[in-house]
Amino acid sequence: MSKTAQIKVDDKEYVLPVMVGTEGEKAIDTRTLRATSGYIAYDQGYGNTGSCESSITYLDGDNGILRHRGYPIDQLAQNSNFGETAYLIIYGELPNPTQRRTFGDLLRQHAAIDPQMQAILQGYPKSAPPMAMLSSLIAALAAYYPHLATNNFENDLKNFDLAAAIAISKIRTLGAMIYRYQNGLPYNPPKDVPFCDNFLHMMFSELYKDFVPSPEVSRALNTLLLLHADHEQNCSTSTVRMVGSSAANLFTSLSAGICALSGPLHGGANTAVVQMLQSIHDEHDDGTRFIAAAKSGSKSNRLMGFGHAVYKNFDPRAKIIAKACDDVLNKLGINDPLLAIAKNLEQAALKDDYFLSRKLYPNVDFYSGIIMRAIGIPENMFTVMFAIGRSPGWVANWREVAANPKGRIYRPRQIYAGPVKRDYVPMAQRG
Repeated sequence: MSKTAQIKVDDKEYVLPVMVGTEGEKAIDTRTLRATSGYIAYDQGYGNTGSCESSITYLDGDNGILRHRGYPIDQLAQNSNFGETAYLIIYGELPNPTQRRTFGDLLRQHAAIDPQMQAILQGYPKSAPPMAMLSSLIAALAAYYPHLATNNFENDLKNFDLAAAIAISKIRTLGAMIYRYQNGLPYNPPKDVPFCDNFLHMMFSELYKDFVPSPEVSRALNTLLLLHADHEQNCSTSTVRMVGSSAANLFTSLSAGICALSGPLHGGANTAVVQMLQSIHDEHDDGTRFIAAAKSGSKSNRLMGFGHAVYKNFDPRAKIIAKACDDVLNKLGINDPLLAIAKNLEQAALKDDYFLSRKLYPNVDFYSGIIMRAIGIPENMFTVMFAIGRSPGWVANWREVAANPKGRIYRPRQIYAGPVKRDYVPMAQRG
């Protein structure tokens, strides 16, 4: 017999179903609560509210677990690459050779940007925020591919494979194009090479003489993007689902997700880490004084890149990206003083009861900025890189919303806290 929960209000009891996920996650189904009792469940910021059922990503923050479609993140990082993991996240299974080749062909065939879209970019000031430009250009794809963006779930799902490939491929190309535009460089057309090599080519060819992406750099970029490919119902992913629930097309929904990611509380953490490390370095500190100040409660010495809103244990991605960071810097012969400071901070915090008792462990952002510095990506492009990596997760979540026959438009409720009814006062009688 299915479990139920009881809520008692004003001596009246309301029975609500209990839902249990495949990994044992439990939820009280409150969908009928307002209709039967007149009450809603209040949960500011939705931190304790399940807005959907999803089969894409399982995250257990208490135990440091992250799995995509059942596959542990460490296995994917070790054995897969970004393209294959993107396919897994979107379609639910690892591709066979034919599926992987077809998906890769679609990504390569749709990497180029229409000359008119290049003209749109040139209408922006070169000093414009990269994420603002990226969001508007992704939204513009709906105008360039109207047959894929009909704002009708049935029609748009018929062309989903093509729309998904266009979105994932072009967000990478647009990111590189924005970088080159801001640096006074011409658009660099894509080549028929693997996904990450193509991005590096579009970014840096002609900028560095005889530029050829090294295997180490390509591998590091693959790892970086793969580790960001999806992360359950975060702010930007939930935004994509909310916008998509109105039957908005894939490109429009992804544009909204980019806007959400542009906020510093979501997509700006790795930039804040690098700025913190640079500040420590500029003060000729190895991190020791900074740690002491952080423990004293100094707001100006907040330890960035530690702790996470979801993980109350080690972020499983952090261990992977720390090794990737070591590998790429060693292979490239880069002696980054910020990496030494980062390691000192990590080791000090992991041995200090102040941080251990508060479960402040390094998260994925702690090392990702150092990897991007090593590759040559400037700080103002860090969040663009995050968006490129997260695009498969956004696409997969939009698809779940669009394919749900029992879906409904997202429409949260509120508790009104404003003035009660009052009568209009004519201007002559005011003050």
